[in-house]
Amino acid sequence: MASTPTPPQAPPKPTWDPRRPQAPVPWLRPTIRIRLTLLYGGMFLIAGILLLSIIYLLAAQAISSGNQPLFKIVSFQELKISSDNCPAINAMSDTSSVPLQDFNDAISRCVDAQRHAALDNLLSRSLLALLGLAVIAFAFGYAMAGRVLSPLGRITRTARQVAGSDLSRRIELDGPDDELKELADTFDDMLERLQRAFTAQQRFVGNASHELRTPLAINRTLLEVHLSDPQAPVELQQLGKTLLATNERSEQLVEGLLLLARSDNQIVERKPVDLAEVAGQAIDQVHAEAEAKGVEIRGERGPAVVQGNGVLLERIALNLVQNAVRYNVPEEGWVEVSTEVRHGQAVLTVTNTGPVVPAYEIDNLFEPFRRLRTERTGSDKGVGLGLSIARSVARAHGGHITAQPREGGGLVMRVTLPV
Repeated sequence: MASTPTPPQAPPKPTWDPRRPQAPVPWLRPTIRIRLTLLYGGMFLIAGILLLSIIYLLAAQAISSGNQPLFKIVSFQELKISSDNCPAINAMSDTSSVPLQDFNDAISRCVDAQRHAALDNLLSRSLLALLGLAVIAFAFGYAMAGRVLSPLGRITRTARQVAGSDLSRRIELDGPDDELKELADTFDDMLERLQRAFTAQQRFVGNASHELRTPLAINRTLLEVHLSDPQAPVELQQLGKTLLATNERSEQLVEGLLLLARSDNQIVERKPVDLAEVAGQAIDQVHAEAEAKGVEIRGERGPAVVQGNGVLLERIALNLVQNAVRYNVPEEGWVEVSTEVRHGQAVLTVTNTGPVVPAYEIDNLFEPFRRLRTERTGSDKGVGLGLSIARSVARAHGGHITAQPREGGGLVMRVTLPV
């Protein structure tokens, strides 16, 4: 008796969470300015401690040479003595009953106590002075390090502006012809070459867009006119349909290449785009194909608004959903599409049933014209640029896309974008 096939189980709840963005603490970063400040201040502090130790030792040696009193009393009769700094002398105010040796020893002890008090006073005041000078030295070192490293800050700000697709920015550093000016001039030369290359690429993309689209559009028109002739032979009708399909595939390839070339750059004009709406539009476009293949599309799509280009973001969702539908199991397959916001990041997740994907093949899926276990582009499932375009568009929006093999077959694709 044949066993009834077990229906596919619902996908496990994802355990992946995007990392919570952590704001850097400026005072804790090991910047060059902080390191130079610590170096300058530390060297001054070490030199001050050594100087203080030498002064203390010399002072102690000088004072110890006069440890014994300069005189001794050899005789006194009815001598009255008082001292504000030596209580032991005050206790011997009646010198007639005090042995002379004990009196001289008391004077020696008083002199020794005064010596220690003077050294302690010298040490405490020197430490306070050293502490104050160390604070001044650290502040001065921090200010000087900032002044010396200000050209690096200028280079960094220019590099950030260039990273935002503003290749027209230049450092144009003035000052002495030192290593920093040489670095700035080299960076300016590099930006000049990058701008020329980027301009040439834009010109090439524009020319390729015109030169490649026009003949393909003409071919498509001619083939459609030929196919509209009811008196054409059956063989020519079949040949025309084959050529039309080939021409359509070439148009898709050209559009994909042009989109891939454009999406590698940063998005300058950004508008609020809801990933839930983008995912819904992509599902609507793939709904007919999913029904034809018997693939169920489901999932919860919560609001996830990002700043970006709606057309390009829709292309990401469309490519992922199309791949999830096309590379699925023959029977009882499903695709789950969900959107949400986690830790300040918008996440689009597309999970599907399908063939088992080895983990070592994941990186190859994002390469142009690469598919699972093959490099051939002759397939009716696409031109091999979908995931490459999705990755480029995600990077252009400051996000990233990841893929993980699903237990039991299929993939879990996640697109993470900053809100």
